Amino acid sequence: MIKGFGGIFWRTKNLEVVKKWYSEVLKIEIDNWNGTVIKPQSGNETIFSFFTEDDSYFPTEQQVMLNFEVHNLDETIKHLEQIGVPLAKKKEISEFGKFIWIEDPEGRLVELWEK
Repeated sequence: MIKGFGGIFWRTKNLEVVKKWYSEVLKIEIDNWNGTVIKPQSGNETIFSFFTEDDSYFPTEQQVMLNFEVHNLDETIKHLEQIGVPLAKKKEISEFGKFIWIEDPEGRLVELWEK
């Protein structure tokens, strides 16, 4: 019944700072509507979008933690080191893959995962 995520939405205190961080750190090109469409494979789309703190689209007390799948976690870690983004959690390897966490400018944990 479920095909995948239809979208990921959350509020931010400083829209421009957060958009810039996600563009520079994770190379996600944020469009002028404050979001982007990520197409990991044909027929599978995920919407990634920001909302202001007082937007009524979803409950104001709701927060999220994002998980982005990366092609190569070691290369991603090198990129993060080069631009000065510290890891909030060192690389963890399990039967589900390899994981790290970083924090965005507002302190939200973002998980990066290699399958």
